[in-house]
Amino acid sequence: MSDVEEDAVLSDADDGARREKTGEGSQELVQCLTQNDIQEGLSLLCKTGNGLAHAFIKLDLKKRRLSNISAISNFIHIRFLDLSNNLLSDLSPLASLTQLLWLKADRNEIQSFRRQPFAQLTFLQWLNVAVNLLTDTGDLVGPSLETLNLIGNRIEKLSCLDGRFANLTTLELRGNQLETTEGIYLPNLHHLYMAQNVIKHLKGLENLERLQTLHLRENQIETLDGLNLNMRCLQYLNIRGNKVANENAIQSLQYVSKSLQILVLSENPVVESTEYRINIVMLLPNLERLDKDPVTSDERVEAKEKFKELYEEETVEP
Repeated sequence: MSDVEEDAVLSDADDGARREKTGEGSQELVQCLTQNDIQEGLSLLCKTGNGLAHAFIKLDLKKRRLSNISAISNFIHIRFLDLSNNLLSDLSPLASLTQLLWLKADRNEIQSFRRQPFAQLTFLQWLNVAVNLLTDTGDLVGPSLETLNLIGNRIEKLSCLDGRFANLTTLELRGNQLETTEGIYLPNLHHLYMAQNVIKHLKGLENLERLQTLHLRENQIETLDGLNLNMRCLQYLNIRGNKVANENAIQSLQYVSKSLQILVLSENPVVESTEYRINIVMLLPNLERLDKDPVTSDERVEAKEKFKELYEEETVEP
């Protein structure tokens, strides 16, 4: 992942993910969804499931100040739906849209997954509920979900992220209020983004056996204890802007030394050490990039020499 891509991760879904909910919605004229709104937003004419008729399968309803979408329930062929930037707290009218594959409902006023229609949306593969008022992940189900975006909510604790999400490969949790990584039991997860929380401890990571990307920028992490041998697929780790202070705090990197290719540790106290890069390369001989710079051949040679010296010192001690 390049520096450009790293920054993109921090702004990919919405450039205001940490926006605080204000009273601006209450000052606007609240609207109920009308047939005219639906007709204006429909597009992408396709054959229906039985191949005997045609129906529009895409509906764009963003930025309409909607608080009620009951009128949508008869449009059962919709597969792609954009409800972003409205005033919605209740998505239950979507229960009849059982062919839905893609749902964008960010920047609304959803407070809970309870009594929401996700149990009926068994084909839903992509869900964005960023920048709502969610405080936990309980009651959400998604047997077909592959990508789940929860950026910029108020989530303090993770729950129910388990076998009910067997196909989930990307989980976005940036900009919430999480204090730990614990609560994620997703062995097929590939990409986990948890930057800009208040995480202090790395826990439960042994459940993420196929994880390739772990993004923990701008938290309160002091030690990398929690990385473990089960994380044999981890290739990219970003701990930028935390509180990792010394070499003892990074020793757990050895558990991911075979797979890790990119490590970002900048803006931590540990980088102020004069031999910071060499010490990291000793721990991670397969590393390709450390912070913004590639690992050089000279650094690899120096790391090998230092490792040899330390090994010889240990063997001669009585």
